[in-house]
Amino acid sequence: MLERFGDIAHVPLLTIGQSAVTVGGLGAAVLLIAAFMVAAWLIGGALKRLRQRTREGSGALYLFEKLTTYGLVLFGFVAGLSTLGLDLSSIAVFAGAIGIGLGLGLQGIVKEFVSGLTLISDRAVHIGDYIELPDGTRGIVQEIGPRATRIRNNDNVYLLVPNSLLIENTVINWTLRGETRRIHVPFQVAIGADKEKVRACVLEAARDVPFTLPDTDQHRTQVWLVGYGDSALKFELIVWPTLEAVKRPKAMNAAYMWAIDDALRQAGIEIPYPQRDLRIRSFFGEEGDDAMTALNLRKTPHSPPVAPPTAASVNDAADDLARPEEPIDSDVEAAEPHKA
Repeated sequence: MLERFGDIAHVPLLTIGQSAVTVGGLGAAVLLIAAFMVAAWLIGGALKRLRQRTREGSGALYLFEKLTTYGLVLFGFVAGLSTLGLDLSSIAVFAGAIGIGLGLGLQGIVKEFVSGLTLISDRAVHIGDYIELPDGTRGIVQEIGPRATRIRNNDNVYLLVPNSLLIENTVINWTLRGETRRIHVPFQVAIGADKEKVRACVLEAARDVPFTLPDTDQHRTQVWLVGYGDSALKFELIVWPTLEAVKRPKAMNAAYMWAIDDALRQAGIEIPYPQRDLRIRSFFGEEGDDAMTALNLRKTPHSPPVAPPTAASVNDAADDLARPEEPIDSDVEAAEPHKA
């Protein structure tokens, strides 16, 4: 029976060039390719678990994981073709023609694959980073695949973004190097409100929010007056939240706006409402002062009240400009020019 099985294994199925493909060679090639694919899956899973347990050097482990997985699969296919008994040099011309055709038809896939390797080897985007795409889409990077990067937004919706999009466009990385970011929260109050009172109550409310970081010399919670609107003073709350809060921008801004509204209401500070002045040009044939007199709206002239002197207010924006700049953080130290 073994002799019969050996005879069947040597039965030629087809001939490519000067090499005959047999049943046994085909079976051995399939088993060899499957073995390499299983090995790639096992090794890739082990490296992934190791990367999840290791915070430092995760980018290098992710690059090693992908290169190892892709390399084992590619080597398995090459070894499988050799096991078939094919002389790879004899089909070089045929493979070259097929390669040109595949290159023209699959150049998009090759482009995304190379872009993925570039993303993995580059330190600008890591697994777990919170990024913002050019169209305003935000999310956490879950995986950088051979064709697309998988991103999960805060609504637990997964997005597949082509790797080349992250290479060729401007992408904002909100959590690069694990540092927090300064957030601007705009709000308005009615004209005539006491600026110092607004500043004090809003600062207290912002510092009571659980994810607001304590003030330091470089990172301070501030309130800026940034402009005038229709019957309103425009302010911005400048705050440094925790890194986890930065990853949830809509909820973070909503929390600060809620705290600001509560603080303004408790302090009795009015929220602005649209106001319009009505100018009467004529009334029953009367105009100007005569029309005002006919409407009994003429007031006796009086001198305006003298406002009491106020203490100097605190200008957070001016103080922010006065503080020293942070040192430039660069991975490449600039070499000083050689002095002759």
